Amino acid sequence: MDSLARASAKISRKLIPFLMLCYFVAYLDRVNVGFAALTMNKDLALTAEMFGFGAGIFFFGYFIFEVPSNLLLERFGARMWIARIMISWGVVSTAMAFITGPYSFYAMRFLLGVAEAGFFPGIILYLTYWFTAAERARFVGLFMAAIPLSSVIGGPVSGLILDHLNGAMDLKGWQWLFILEGVPSIIVGFLVLGLLLDKPKDAAWLATDERDALNAKLAAEAANREAVRTYSLKDALTNPKVLALSLVYFGLVSGNYGLGYWLPTIVKGVATTLQLDASSGININTLTGYLVAIPYALAVVAMIYWTRRSDHARERLWHVAAPAILGGAALAAAAYLSDPLLAGIAVTVCAVATYAALPTFWTLPTAFLTGTAAAGGIALINSIGNIGGFAGPYAVGWLKDTTGGTTAGLLVLAACYVLAGVVTLAVGHDRKVEMVEEAVAR
Repeated sequence: MDSLARASAKISRKLIPFLMLCYFVAYLDRVNVGFAALTMNKDLALTAEMFGFGAGIFFFGYFIFEVPSNLLLERFGARMWIARIMISWGVVSTAMAFITGPYSFYAMRFLLGVAEAGFFPGIILYLTYWFTAAERARFVGLFMAAIPLSSVIGGPVSGLILDHLNGAMDLKGWQWLFILEGVPSIIVGFLVLGLLLDKPKDAAWLATDERDALNAKLAAEAANREAVRTYSLKDALTNPKVLALSLVYFGLVSGNYGLGYWLPTIVKGVATTLQLDASSGININTLTGYLVAIPYALAVVAMIYWTRRSDHARERLWHVAAPAILGGAALAAAAYLSDPLLAGIAVTVCAVATYAALPTFWTLPTAFLTGTAAAGGIALINSIGNIGGFAGPYAVGWLKDTTGGTTAGLLVLAACYVLAGVVTLAVGHDRKVEMVEEAVAR
């Protein structure tokens, strides 16, 4: 094994599991509101439209502060800034336990978005400091596997909390849900201060030859990209390709969050229709948690396989577009299937396809942006794309109230997936950059 390969192996062992833990608790805090809704909506008299608006308003705070947050991370270093983000969002997430109605729900969800702004694009930028372009998809995939893992583990745990802690110390189950799933973010935030390093030069556990080989490879990649085209921060924020990729991410995120926030409600309805809780002897919320975990468990496998396949093939566009279009087709099928089991299979296909596309997508902007332009461009794509995190849930909630069912909402989400796939193909390959990457890789 050469110096570069040894460096990559050490870095993956040291950083990826901890970054997955960080994202696990982050994503759990972001989406556990979907499980809280199983009982919270009735307690607080929230309509489907109110819940959809509150779930999605998170992304307005996220959008406003995303680019500034990522630029501050670039300036002050990942360790301090990621710790700040995690501690602040943990405090806000825990405080969600004490909301009393729609307006306090809206306010706290908005503040949660402000607190978390910059975390995900910051980590994507951070990974470019440690991993070469040729291996980046699979390590982004491993990091992002924390998303479906948060549902695999968090779903059953959330269901158990709702069913078994309801009334403990005069608190509702959904209040305990926010408290018990918010505090870990604060704890992990303090761990970041001691465990995370800013750059490879800070890693004493890398041998000198390993550090030198990695720095030389990363510098060569950056120099060759900049030889093709150097982007300033202003260029990155106004570049048509960056804006097109923002639209792609908007489509993926709209579908993902729309499905994610409403999936527990949909699955609970299926379980109730089939009377699965009666036959299994498990309380309905607990059973819902276990059932929701199934598609996300399969999604973890898909993410790891698909990103490795993309790296091996050195192909990105179809590895994003194909699963996006497949996810849209599957979700459209689910909207019309009357058999609950077949609909569940279609939704599972959609979830698997979504999580295959998402990590590979992030190889597209990092293939041509470097330095401060990368910090700003990645944050812009993430912030614009994450407006879909408002649009998707709100559209499903509004259409559910308007039509009395989820069919129309699921069709809107399906269209978002297809839009993402089509725009990805329209963006096309940048052959100049690709030839440079292939030359450096060799």
